[in-house]
Amino acid sequence: MRSCLSSVTLRNVTRSNSSSQPLTGLQRAIIDFVSEQGPSTSEQIREGLRTKHPLTDSSMRTLLRRLEARGLMSHVVQGKLFVYRTEVPSTRVAADAVKRLIHGFWAGSAERFLTGLVDEKVLSVADLRRLAKKVKVSK
Repeated sequence: MRSCLSSVTLRNVTRSNSSSQPLTGLQRAIIDFVSEQGPSTSEQIREGLRTKHPLTDSSMRTLLRRLEARGLMSHVVQGKLFVYRTEVPSTRVAADAVKRLIHGFWAGSAERFLTGLVDEKVLSVADLRRLAKKVKVSK
């Protein structure tokens, strides 16, 4: 039996699904699931998220289309199934979310953001020192 593979991606960008809007927790969960599990059908994703996010098949397909419109996911057609994969690593999605936080709460100042994390005991001074070493090594 021959497998028919073709690449299909439709992009319908509206204000509600544009990349300038932050991802919802459910959208992040979908990206995380596919990043961890690898290429997946909508049914596999729906089953994988069922305990925390019970969704109908229609709702899942809508969410996947919106993630595709944002360039975060794509799919190929295998027979009659759409198989989805992520287009960006989860770490990049997380980094974009942190950038939005820094811009929104600390006027774009990463220094003020990190200082706040230390002040609120989210990070220790030792954590910051380790991060500084990593930054110095990566230069």
